[in-house]
Amino acid sequence: MTTATFQTGKTYRGRFIGDADAVFQVKVMARTAKTSTVFGPEGLAQLRISFDHEGGEQVFPFGKYSMAPVCRAKRLVA
Repeated sequence: MTTATFQTGKTYRGRFIGDADAVFQVKVMARTAKTSTVFGPEGLAQLRISFDHEGGEQVFPFGKYSMAPVCRAKRLVA
């Protein structure tokens, strides 16, 4: 099984926990082993990469709090 990772230049889709129909997109501008610089709804941000329960990468573009929207690497925009 391969692990989903963020790749530079690719665009990913994220969702809000409270409303699954409310989606947003972030584009990965740069990345290191532990951080990803993305351009999203609130502009450019450098985010720490964490891992979801399946082992794939995820970031929290609006900050990390109880109902924070999440963007996972497995949600690549075609």
